[in-house]
Formats: sequence, structure tokens, C-alpha cells
Amino acid sequence: MIFQYRNLMRQKTALFAVTIIFIASCASPQDLTPDMTTQSVQTVPTLTPFQPQLNAPADPFISSALPQPEATYTPYPTQYVVAETLPASVQIISPSEVSSLNINNPLTGLTVSNPSLLQQRPMAIKIANSPDYVRPQSGLTLADVVYEYYIEWGDTRFIAVFYSNNPTMVGPVRSGRYFDEHVTRMYHAFLVFKSADPRELSYLKESDLNDFLVIVGFGGCSPYFKGPYNRDSYNNQFFNTTKWAACAIKKGVDNSAQVLSGGFFTEDVPESALSVSRIFSHYSVYSYNYWEYDPATHKYFRYQEANDMDKGESEAYTALSDAQTNLPVTAENVVVLFVPHIFANTYNAHDEVFNIDLIDFGNAYVFRDGIAIPAIWNRTDKDQPILLTTLDGSPIYMRPGRTFYQVMGTTSTYTQNGSDWRFVFQTP
Repeated sequence: MIFQYRNLMRQKTALFAVTIIFIASCASPQDLTPDMTTQSVQTVPTLTPFQPQLNAPADPFISSALPQPEATYTPYPTQYVVAETLPASVQIISPSEVSSLNINNPLTGLTVSNPSLLQQRPMAIKIANSPDYVRPQSGLTLADVVYEYYIEWGDTRFIAVFYSNNPTMVGPVRSGRYFDEHVTRMYHAFLVFKSADPRELSYLKESDLNDFLVIVGFGGCSPYFKGPYNRDSYNNQFFNTTKWAACAIKKGVDNSAQVLSGGFFTEDVPESALSVSRIFSHYSVYSYNYWEYDPATHKYFRYQEANDMDKGESEAYTALSDAQTNLPVTAENVVVLFVPHIFANTYNAHDEVFNIDLIDFGNAYVFRDGIAIPAIWNRTDKDQPILLTTLDGSPIYMRPGRTFYQVMGTTSTYTQNGSDWRFVFQTP
């Protein structure tokens, strides 16, 4: 089925590109100069790709982004793209190569200053994004890859993958979710989290990932510590990654070098008719953010909500920084993924225990160097990172550096106003 889908997409690429250019030309310009502390914004909705166009014929690509009322939860992909569909130029890093000098990190495309770090298994660490007083968090600027996703009751959480850096303080560490399984498997990582809901904790501990779960209070030697903040202990647990290698030896768990598929990286900017200055992700009135592109550094700078809009306050933002490095949180690439958010049963729906199915394939947008690229994400192997391609199946080259994924539901909406792009999360 996926191959028929791809063939249909190749036939529609030219028409889709014309539609994109037309939409971009219709958007009204506005002053995009940000206030470095806080600012309010307004967006004028316009039709964008992946959304149903007026009087448009049925299109299997567009309809794939519509709500899926009869979807059911599948914990593992039932069908993957066969290995032969992977482009031949995908870099594979093997244990025998990681000790070489001048080796590139397959997750960032950057040369690693300490290649010995790649001789260890990556670490996927859960980092809080709420309550507001947990900011600035520690370690986000030292992660290679970060995913942000909706958890429940309007809040989001980060899961950050550390491979080429060894921070002494990451956190505050918070609880796990079903979605973390996907990230743990894709990056062959240890999953570092502060317990979980009994349903999710039991699921993870009964899986073959149990040996790679690093939980607060379990096992004695796990290098968690109380943070230097005068606040509740639940939001004051941090993790020292530099001490984990010795702990892994003591526990007898496998912390050897892993074989990971490398991404595609280049400083050459791909062609795109779509420009972007700011990328807004509105998860709720409690949690919203945007990324602003800085041409001088080729980076996107993160701004987080400064007001709770449910209190009648206007939408406003403040820069997000990292307490570990005292640097602003940035990313060379921002990717918005449209992923099904499913409840396994009505009980889970009652308290918003989501199954976010990052399996098989789906729609996406890749943002780099001030441009937007309509994309498809592919989970070609449950034990490898996702592959991002153009609509005709060609691999997308990312800018070398950190990639930050904004996970949105397939029922979410988005609009474009000039070079401002706004994505609004919707629950099923």
C-alpha cells in the first residue's frame, strides 16, 4: 500500500508545488522583528498544504491528515518500508568506527570532539516543561535531538537524546509516557525518567526495554540528585550523565557502542519557495512556543509562553535558556511531525493517557535556513531514527546541528501568515 501511495505522490508533486507557491504569494507581510523579552502576536489564517482545499478533488495525501475517528492503538508497526527503500547514501556507524578521529555524529552531522562518547549507548532523558518555574531547564542545549509532545491537561514535555555530550546536570527529570518507547528504540537509548503512571510503567517494564530503564529510586547507583532549587522535590530531580557509565558497569547492563543510521546533512540550502521567520506551536493556553530564525547564525531560537491565556491574559513570549550552559535554546533544524494520538480505551481517554503512534509514515514539515520543506516522515525500521523525505521520496538534507521535533496530532491545524507559520494542536 505504501508504494501505491508513493506513486500517487510523485504524480501530484508538480501540482502541489504550484499550490504552495500560490499560497505563499497570497500571504500578507508583517513586521517580524521580535521583542527579546515578551511580545503578543496575531495570525490571519490562510489555507496551507496538507489541509483540504476548497472544491478540491479527493486526494489520499490530503485525507491522511484528517481526523481518524476509528483508529485503534497498535503498539508496534504492523508493516514497515522494506530495507531496499532506504537511499544507498544513508550512513551507518559501526562500533569499530566510533573510536576514529574526526568522526561525525550520525545524529547531528557534526564532528565529535570526544569520539569515545559514541562508544556508549545514547541516553533519552525526560525533561519537564511545566510548571513554569522549572524553567530554565538544564541540558537542552547539549542534546543532539529533542522531541516535544503533548502529555495531558494542556502540558507538554521534552525527551532529549544525548549522544555526543555528557552533561553533569540534566532536568528536572519527569515521568515517562508511552511515546518514549519510540524514541528509546529509534536511538538504542537508555530511557531516563522519574517513574510513570502504573499503566505506562507496567507496559515499559514488561517489554524488552526493561534493562534499559533508568528510574529514580531504582537500583541504588543511578546518578540522580536533588537540584539546587528551593522548590518541591518532585520537580527538583536531576541526572548526571557523566556518572552513568560506571553505574552501567556496576549494574551489568549493555552500554556498548550502537549501530545507528545516520541522517543526511549538508550546509547547502535546498530550494524551496516557502520562507519562514517564525514557527509557532500552540499546544494549549498553558503551553505554547515559537522558534525564530536568525540568518546570522543559521539557528532557530526558542521562545516560550509568558502568560496563561486562560486567565484572560494576551499571548506573550519570553526567550528560553539553558541553566546548564547559560545559553539560549536553539536548533539548526525544526521539524513538525503529524502523528496519530490515540486512546487505547475510554479509561485512558478519561485522563488523557495517549498512545502517540510514531509508526509507518505520516506528514511533516522540515524547517531549516529560513525555508519550509513539505515532507513525509518514514519509520522504516522500529530500531532506527525516522527518515525524512520530500513528497517524491527523495531524502531531505538537514543542516548539521541539533534537530528539534514538534510532535502534533493528525487532527491538528496550521495556518500561514507571510513567513509566520502557526501549528495548533488538537486532541482527538
